[in-house]
Amino acid sequence: MGTVPIYSWVESANEPGTDFPIQNLPFGVFRRRGSKEAPRGGVAIGDQIFDLAALGVKTGPNLNLLAAAGRPAWKRLRKVLSLALSDPKKAKRFSKWLTPMKKAELFLPVRIGDYSDFYTGVHHALAVGRMFRPDNPLLPNYKWVPIGYHGRASSVVVSGTPVVRPNGQTRGQTSSPDAPPAFGPAKRLDYEVELGFVIGPGNALGKPIPIRRALEHVFGVVLMNDWSARDLQTWEYQPLGPFLAKSFATTISPWIVTLEALEPFRCPAFERAPDDPQPLPYLLDESDQAAGGYAIDTTMSLQTAQMRARGEPPALLSRCTWRDGYWTIAQIVAHQTSNGCNLAPGDLLGSGTISGTAPGTAGSLLELSQGGKQPIQLPGGETRTFIQDGDLLVQRGWCEKEGLVSIGFGDATGLVKFSPSL
Repeated sequence: MGTVPIYSWVESANEPGTDFPIQNLPFGVFRRRGSKEAPRGGVAIGDQIFDLAALGVKTGPNLNLLAAAGRPAWKRLRKVLSLALSDPKKAKRFSKWLTPMKKAELFLPVRIGDYSDFYTGVHHALAVGRMFRPDNPLLPNYKWVPIGYHGRASSVVVSGTPVVRPNGQTRGQTSSPDAPPAFGPAKRLDYEVELGFVIGPGNALGKPIPIRRALEHVFGVVLMNDWSARDLQTWEYQPLGPFLAKSFATTISPWIVTLEALEPFRCPAFERAPDDPQPLPYLLDESDQAAGGYAIDTTMSLQTAQMRARGEPPALLSRCTWRDGYWTIAQIVAHQTSNGCNLAPGDLLGSGTISGTAPGTAGSLLELSQGGKQPIQLPGGETRTFIQDGDLLVQRGWCEKEGLVSIGFGDATGLVKFSPSL
């Protein structure tokens, strides 16, 4: 803000609309496509990947050690990267360490040991609650506690990984209470527009992280699509919550955008209604309320097989903003550890579905189609209530602010494939 813009000798990093200007410098894991090289850490810069080995940083096949190093180390590395990629005198030395993204294979950026998914989108919670509990859409605890569940880390996949339609038990709402459930492929497959928060340094078992220090434990942010089988979910979620309806796949983007890059885009926390309760003391910090939010926008688009055959781009379905998150990142981390739960480098905390109140800001097909009652019109005459086989889902994200260079998150994509019933 108010500083002289910094440009890179990597020309594509200076192009308007790039996700990865020098102000971003997100971390990921890559190797040259078709090679037998070991995956290693890199930084996205324009349409290139800069190998961290050029600076003597050898990460191995994931970024967990870098995540564990902590904010002072990340800041030092970011400064060295910025100097290396902005000084024209260094172009000859470092240009040989660049790999074009179109010639690279990208991997999960971290080894994810544990994954929790929260439910911070209050507008999503209200919309879904009204479908099933019209008179009481929000449960009594929602505005007191960041609701979450423990997800399945093994099925978190990187962007571009195909998603196999899950099998499971379902029972229609009109079925007799005594009728047995059916088993087969889910028919109401959905997406959820989310963000994922990647943990940096962890905490010892039994030692909670206070909210004022919570962001010191966050390495960065990724896009996240928490795929959901709504018909499986309806039948199985009581009494213990999400299970097979969620654990078959969760897609994240390959680039971790650091909190240092996001710092200029901080904003106040969600403005609660006057009659909403104030967070309990362990979740309340004045600085977090003043600037604990992040102005991150994200979209989800869908491309059918017919659209691809006709050469048509994906159609926009959802445009959401993290400003609608009821709880901040710091509150999520503080609550996750408040019982003494230990986080570890590379752990993933999902935001939950981000939805707004304006048309087109719902973060799932469940909301957009009103539970499947209102088909969504697509280009070419096709419609969707839920995801069909052959559909490609594309999530994108960015931050922008007047007077600043905008930064992006890349893509989180998944093509849905059919799985025959057992």
